[in-house]
Amino acid sequence: MSKHKTYAGRKQLGELSRESWEVFRIMAEFVEGFEQLSEIYPAVSIFGSARAPEESEAYRKAEEIAYRLSESGFAVISGGGPGVMEAANKGGYRGRAPSIGLNIELPKEQLPNDYQDISLHFRHFFSRKVMFVKYASAYVVMPGGFGTLDELAEILTLIQTGKTRRIPVILVDRGFWSGLLEWMRETMCQAGTISPSDLEMLQICEEPQEVVDAIFAHYESRSIRPSRSEQEILLEL
Repeated sequence: MSKHKTYAGRKQLGELSRESWEVFRIMAEFVEGFEQLSEIYPAVSIFGSARAPEESEAYRKAEEIAYRLSESGFAVISGGGPGVMEAANKGGYRGRAPSIGLNIELPKEQLPNDYQDISLHFRHFFSRKVMFVKYASAYVVMPGGFGTLDELAEILTLIQTGKTRRIPVILVDRGFWSGLLEWMRETMCQAGTISPSDLEMLQICEEPQEVVDAIFAHYESRSIRPSRSEQEILLEL
């Protein structure tokens, strides 16, 4: 009994030691991200399916949206992988502003695409998510799967709770997203889990130039740079 307890204690201490050292790896990811991206401004984060083939409408639109944003002076941030992420980086790479990939190490290997002026690599989703939010002046969300929904829910939660500033959150492709918005309106609002005003955080666009115009319209009456109070909020992401 005592031997078993001693072994269990040592095992737990060993695991604790590994977890403690992992803190330094996490810190390194944050430090590198802050150093690489702090001067990249303004920027738009673009999300969507890693499974979208090059000939798909989602891929085509993502590339064109990214190109027009880049030509308009916005750096383009994507997840750095295939599908819509590649399309976003490719469009940004063709434009005049930087194309940035926030790559993630996955059990099923995700290879970085070839269209990144700045390529960062993360082991942890949460540190990667901070980079998507902290330096984004807008979110553009293409059709996608669970990862895309995760990023969408993340930014909506942060805006709703006042943990980040209000930025445009644009869904592209009404046919893909309308069912989700209807469910939010008919089920979540009716249940009282969100307020009807929360849906005002979202807008749907169809065409690339419509996306660019919507972002510029948002900033017509406000500075694209975070105010001092917004900077304080962003420090606490």
